[in-house]
Amino acid sequence: MVLTDPHLPDNPIVWVNDAFLKLTGYGRDEIVGRNCRMFQGAETNAADVARVRAAVAAEESIEVELVNYRKDGSWFWNGMTIAPVRDETGRVRHFYAAQADMTGKHSLEVAMKHANIDLERRVEEQTADLRAALEQKTALLHEVDHRVKNNLQVISSLMLLKARRTQQADAREALNGMAERIGALSTVHRMLYSTGDVSRFNLQEFAGDFVSDLVAGIEGDRTEVSARIDSIAVSAAMAAPLALMMHELTTNAVRHAFPDNRPGRVTITATRCPDGLRMLIEDDGVGLSAGIPNPGGFGRSLVEMVVRQLRGVIRWDETSPGTRVEITVPLDAISLQDVAMKTDPAPLPHRPMQ
Repeated sequence: MVLTDPHLPDNPIVWVNDAFLKLTGYGRDEIVGRNCRMFQGAETNAADVARVRAAVAAEESIEVELVNYRKDGSWFWNGMTIAPVRDETGRVRHFYAAQADMTGKHSLEVAMKHANIDLERRVEEQTADLRAALEQKTALLHEVDHRVKNNLQVISSLMLLKARRTQQADAREALNGMAERIGALSTVHRMLYSTGDVSRFNLQEFAGDFVSDLVAGIEGDRTEVSARIDSIAVSAAMAAPLALMMHELTTNAVRHAFPDNRPGRVTITATRCPDGLRMLIEDDGVGLSAGIPNPGGFGRSLVEMVVRQLRGVIRWDETSPGTRVEITVPLDAISLQDVAMKTDPAPLPHRPMQ
């Protein structure tokens, strides 16, 4: 603690306690009669000193932390509360300063600052490493999808070539159907290769490409195919199953719902719903019961199997006229293992699907 007298020249120190002497290393006779600026030095902040002088001149209280120096030249952070001491008339008689060594606090702050800087540096380094690893993984997945797409296109081309040279109509039709399915899977991998996020698949974009390719292969303009697909990003693991379902149901409707050059319309709809994804394939054709049984076809069985693998629900309805297939699958419980294809689905009654 320190008292100064502003009525004496240079507002000198007139009293100090033993704790202050111990803190600074000075004797009482070396301090009393001198101004407090004696404790300032090279590291003392001039702006803070100016604040103290202004407060004293205005006879106001102030709290400040300054770098002060001991008698041996070592410095310390001095936390001061300076206040005027008034008499019964309100006149300032002294200034009183309660002081405390804040060096430990500032050292802790500096240590924490350095620790934060070091932590931020390490986080930035680890983030950069993770980003590089992610970019490498993404590039690898893109390359895998690109190669799979190319291989599927080659397989599809080989099957189409074999189909052209096959004399048996049933075998030729089966080969063409498999080539189309493989082509749909190739489109999936092409889209996964071209997108920035290899973990997500945009069903809307796939439907647009699929419908364009399907319409281009329809002779004449008697069958209209349209799609109303929300911009739904599904996991990459769901891409192939959803593509197969859309391909099977739509191509089946185009080929078998409108016999004898009957005109018609096929509509694909996909929206979000409380249970996940809701897909509708609707046509105004002859209906399920009017179809000619095809013991060799397995399209419906394939669709039923895929829906089961996706933990979904499928419903087939005749709408008089036409057929309506409604599929609901969850969007958040799919993994690569869940959608692994099996080859032993139980036979189901079906409209002829190839």
